[in-house]
Amino acid sequence: MKVLVSDNLSAVGVDILKKESGIEVDVKTGLPKEELIKIIADYDGLIVRSATKVVAEIIQAADNLKVIGRAGVGVDNIDLAAAGAKGIIVMNAPEGNMITTAEHTMALLLSLSRNIPQASSTLKNKKWAPKEFMGVELFEKTLGIVGLGRIGSNVAERARGFKMKILAYDPYVTQERAEILGVELVEMKDLFERSDFLSLHTPGLADGTPLLGKEQFDQMKPGIRIVNCARGSLIDDAALIEAIKSKKVAGAALDVYHKEPLDLDSPLLEVDEIICTPHLGASTGEAQEKVATSMCDQIIDYLKYGNVRNAVNVPSIDAETLAKIQPYLTLGEDLGQFVSQLIDGPVTRVDIQYKGEVSTMQIKPVTNAILKGLFNRSIDEINMVNAPFIAKERGIEVQESTSSEVHEYTSTVQVQIISESGTRKVTGSIFGNGDSRIVQFDEYHMEAVLSKNMLVLNNMDVPGVIGNLGNILGKNKLNIAGFHLGRQKEEGKAISIVNIDSPPTTETLRALRDTSNILSVDSVTL
Repeated sequence: MKVLVSDNLSAVGVDILKKESGIEVDVKTGLPKEELIKIIADYDGLIVRSATKVVAEIIQAADNLKVIGRAGVGVDNIDLAAAGAKGIIVMNAPEGNMITTAEHTMALLLSLSRNIPQASSTLKNKKWAPKEFMGVELFEKTLGIVGLGRIGSNVAERARGFKMKILAYDPYVTQERAEILGVELVEMKDLFERSDFLSLHTPGLADGTPLLGKEQFDQMKPGIRIVNCARGSLIDDAALIEAIKSKKVAGAALDVYHKEPLDLDSPLLEVDEIICTPHLGASTGEAQEKVATSMCDQIIDYLKYGNVRNAVNVPSIDAETLAKIQPYLTLGEDLGQFVSQLIDGPVTRVDIQYKGEVSTMQIKPVTNAILKGLFNRSIDEINMVNAPFIAKERGIEVQESTSSEVHEYTSTVQVQIISESGTRKVTGSIFGNGDSRIVQFDEYHMEAVLSKNMLVLNNMDVPGVIGNLGNILGKNKLNIAGFHLGRQKEEGKAISIVNIDSPPTTETLRALRDTSNILSVDSVTL
C-alpha cells in the first residue's frame, strides 16, 4: 500500500512508515493542487499538516484513497463532506499538540499581561522605558475559557498554578467534570462580564460567523485581555481593533488568523496592543514528533489491521471491539438490505432501536452498517463511512435509541423504515452460532434465517397455501432451504419467509402471485 506525505512531517514519523513492511511512502511537499489531483489516485493513504488543502476536486480524483491523516488537531483544510461521501476516513492527532498549545496560550497570557514583546522591541531599539510598559498580575485575576476540551482543560490547570479564578463556558461539560478541573461553569454573557482575561479554545462556528464581534465586546468587562490560539475565524478583526481603540479591550494576543499566512499589511500588525505570533501553537520539536509518530502509527494501524483511531468522520473502533460487534455489523447490514427491498417510494426516516446487551456496545458502526445495507442496491460504492453522509444528503432522518430491557432474546436490533408509501419494520437477533435471524417482521413474530435468496409472502393462513407454494417452486426447480411462518391468529393474515437455494425467475413470481390465498410475493437477495 502506498502513502503520500504532502506536507513537512517530522523525520521520525516518516521513518516509521518507511520501516513498516507492506507500506511504501512518498514524500512530496509543496505540490500545487493540479499536480496532487494527477497523482492522488496512486495512493491508499495521505498525510497532511495545514499547508495542503484537501479540497473536493482532489478527493474526487482519489479513487484508491482509504484514509487521510491530519498530523495535528484542526481539519479545516480537509473537505470532510467530500471525504465522507467518497468513503474516505479522516483522522487527526489530537493529543500531540495538546500540551504545546496550552503552554503557548500561557506564554501569550504572560506576554499580554507584562507587555513583553513590546518592551523587548523598544529596548532593542536602544530605548530604556520601563514606565511605558506597566503591566498587570495574573494572581487572583479571573480567566474566562471558552471551550473546556483537551487544550482548554490544560490551560485551566496551568492557570490555577498562577492562583487565577477560572470561569468556563462549554455546553458539553458536566458540573462534575468542572469541579474536578476547579472551574466555575457559567453562561457566555456572564463569562464576558466577569473575566479579566479571556482565552478561546473552541472550533470555528459552523456558519463561519465570528464568536466575538461588536455585540460581544460591548458585553465585556472594561480592560479585558484576549488570547486566541484556536481559530482565526472566532474573532471579528475590525471589531477587535475598534474595541481596543475605545479602551474596552486592553489588548489581545493572537496566534491564528482568518487567512494564513497573515498579510503583512494587515491592520492587526499596526496596533501596538495586539501581540501577533505566526501560528506557533504546535511549533515545538516535541509536539511535531508526537503528532508525526501518532499519525503514522494510526495510518499503519488502519491500513494493515483495520483499527480506526481518532477518526473525525466515523466512529473510532479497535480490532478487539470490532471482533465483538462484528456479528451485529453483519446483522445490521442484512436487515438494511432486507427491508430496502420491501418498500416503495423514497425513504424519509430510519428509526433504529437497540435492546439488551447490544445497547452497551458501540452502536454507531452498527447504524452505519444498517444504512449501508439500506442503500446497497441503489448506490454504487456505498460503504460504512459514506452511508451516513448519503442519508443526510438525501434528507433522511436517522434516529437511534437504546434500552437494556431483555425479553426473549439477549439482544435485538430493530430497523423501522418510513417511506412515502408507508412503514416497514424488521427486528433481528444473533443466535448462539453467530447466525443472523429475523425475529419479527412488521407485527409478525418468527425466527427466520437470513440467507442469500429469500421469498417474502403475505398470505392467508389457510390450508393449502404451503402445498401450492411447494408445487410451484418444485416445478420451477427451486429448492426450499427453510420455511418460517409468522401469524397473529388462525385463518388470519400471515407472513412467510422462504429460504431458497437460487433466485426465482419472473415466471415463478408471477405464478405465485396468481395463486389463491397468496396476497403478495417479493424476492429478496442479500
